[in-house]
Amino acid sequence: MPTESTFLLAGLFLLLAAAGWIMGRFGERDVQEAPPPLNVDYLKGLNFLLNEQTDQALEHFLKMVRVDDKTIETHFALGSLFRRRGEVDRAIRIHQNIIARPDLAAEQRDQALYSLARDYQKAGLLDRAEKLFARLSQGSRYQVQALENLCTIYEQEKDWEKAIEAGQQLEVLGGRSLALQIAHYYCELSEAAAAGGDYAAARDYVRNAQAGRPRTLRGALTRAHIAQETDDNKTALKLYNRIIDEHTYLIAEALPEIVAIYEREDRLGELDKVLRTMLGRNPEMSALIAYTAIINEIEGVPAVDESVEQYLLNEPTLAEFVDLDELKEGREQGIARVRRALSKIAARSPRYQCQECGFSSQRLLWQCPSCRSWETQRPAQRVQFDTLLQHSITS
Repeated sequence: MPTESTFLLAGLFLLLAAAGWIMGRFGERDVQEAPPPLNVDYLKGLNFLLNEQTDQALEHFLKMVRVDDKTIETHFALGSLFRRRGEVDRAIRIHQNIIARPDLAAEQRDQALYSLARDYQKAGLLDRAEKLFARLSQGSRYQVQALENLCTIYEQEKDWEKAIEAGQQLEVLGGRSLALQIAHYYCELSEAAAAGGDYAAARDYVRNAQAGRPRTLRGALTRAHIAQETDDNKTALKLYNRIIDEHTYLIAEALPEIVAIYEREDRLGELDKVLRTMLGRNPEMSALIAYTAIINEIEGVPAVDESVEQYLLNEPTLAEFVDLDELKEGREQGIARVRRALSKIAARSPRYQCQECGFSSQRLLWQCPSCRSWETQRPAQRVQFDTLLQHSITS
């Protein structure tokens, strides 16, 4: 049975046929022979469509309609329709058919090349799309759109050097700032360099990320990680503490690293004092510390353990699933049991969510895979207690 999209395509064919007939019947003509009226050829093409013989319909249409000044927009519309429907092979054939015309105007050729590049991108043929977009980025009326698409392709290919170059050109031509986006490109290079042990290059990339641009959260964390990996723990702790002070919600990323440093240096007692000082300045941080401790299984630091206990005993939603009075009686053992259960639940629950589109993930992703926005994910601040309905709190 024909689908709704088949009827839409058939409708487009009939409209195009009728438009062509009207133009031929009433429009000005430079040739003696009048164009054929709406005839059996259109009905034949329509019959192909209604029987879902789209390939035959496409062949029939391309043979019927010449690519000339009166029909070229028809071809562009049809190609765009096929691409939106996911039938990129057909879209590619249509746009290649337009480009093959020897007397095609320069503006129309650019339009056809841009449409074909989008077809290739949609089909995942990124190398072909890149070549066409690169060509269009040099002086065509599609410069800005081509550079935008090149940035997207370079992000997918993780070719950050080219992404930086395209982004900087786009800033000049597009008249808008891409400071955050370009900063992340540099951070990607920095993290790759650090992973390869080239910490000098990693530091240079971070400096470039923030040179003349607003400071990014990622840049600060990357600097702290580099300091930590090069055993500059003093600098690392200073940076982690600054991150928490300026962006409290990033405690989920910073606290586990801080604990690891103090534990490695056998200074957990000193960490307890540091955390109590933080809590004295900002008591609301207690819940964030508790949540971070639960999902990362951080124990043995009195200030942390007290925050977890307070969190569990004062969480109103938890009272629906746990007898808090009973929990208080067997305090130490009961809290440890609930804490372990929540840690297991948190391990299976999304920890971060994009503020733009709502995409959730287990770990912090600097670029949202769904909406492609940069630095829009934020960590959850509470355990998702509704999942307790599916899990036993005593397991």
